[in-house]
Amino acid sequence: MSATHTPSAKPLQGRTAVVTGAGAGLGRAEALALAALGANVVVNDIGPAADDVAAEVKALGTGAVAVTGDVGEWSMGDRLVEAAVESFGRLDIVVNNAGVLRDKMLFNLTESDWDDVLRIHLKGHAAVSRAAAVHWRAASKASGAPVYGRVINTSSEAFLFGSPGQPNYSAAKAGITALTLATSQGLARYGVRANAICPRARTAMTAEAFGEGVTAPGGLDIMAPERVATLVGHLASPAADEISGQVFVVYGDMVALLAPPTVEQKFTAADGTFTAAELDEQLTGYFRGRDPHRTYAAYSVAGLDTTGTQQTR
Repeated sequence: MSATHTPSAKPLQGRTAVVTGAGAGLGRAEALALAALGANVVVNDIGPAADDVAAEVKALGTGAVAVTGDVGEWSMGDRLVEAAVESFGRLDIVVNNAGVLRDKMLFNLTESDWDDVLRIHLKGHAAVSRAAAVHWRAASKASGAPVYGRVINTSSEAFLFGSPGQPNYSAAKAGITALTLATSQGLARYGVRANAICPRARTAMTAEAFGEGVTAPGGLDIMAPERVATLVGHLASPAADEISGQVFVVYGDMVALLAPPTVEQKFTAADGTFTAAELDEQLTGYFRGRDPHRTYAAYSVAGLDTTGTQQTR
């Protein structure tokens, strides 16, 4: 009869995490959650708030170092990895969270609106992930064994819906999801696990996105970022060793695992090559009278929401 496995109260004891955009909101909650599980944390943000959160992490009894700078600068990835290794001797976890909003309808979108969002979100994720990948690959090759590596990326339901007022943000988050899958597949041999979360949380950046909602048992706001941070802590832990290449929607009282897209219908040319007439015959009739909301967008995911808040984005 096997003994019952009891999870450690500090499963990340001795581990080191990098969290970007950790000076406030969701990133801060994630940094503190990882620290509560025993991890040392490299706290990144663009301003002095990074120092404040580093102090909060230290107050929890683990190590912390603040690295101020913009993850949209490619070299910042190297700086963050170096800070982890120089300060704590290792890097185990990367939480890519930093982001900005420049919400506009497509016809009002400026070049800077596009560039700012893609640079911070997608390029920022890529810069830090690449630097971590270089480190982990070298460590694995040096030891001749897999390393402990966790990447948690921040996507969004916007990539599922194609938010009309966020074409830049939606595109960035779709890219982050694809980057996560490539990271999972490309680094698996070295021991790295990579997953993406699509969170909702009440923060300064989302202040206008949600109504008051409800307070759940225990007095915690149903949209509290700490609810998301709990999942991040799990994905960063040894318990998540068999979880990789997955996408989760997380907020309120739930975590939802998304399934990959499926093929709805396959159209085949009778003689091996489609003619315009045959495409018209097969496709036009198939889509005639179709509900305009029945597209590739995953509107059904919105039905998961039982928080009582109103999403306005």
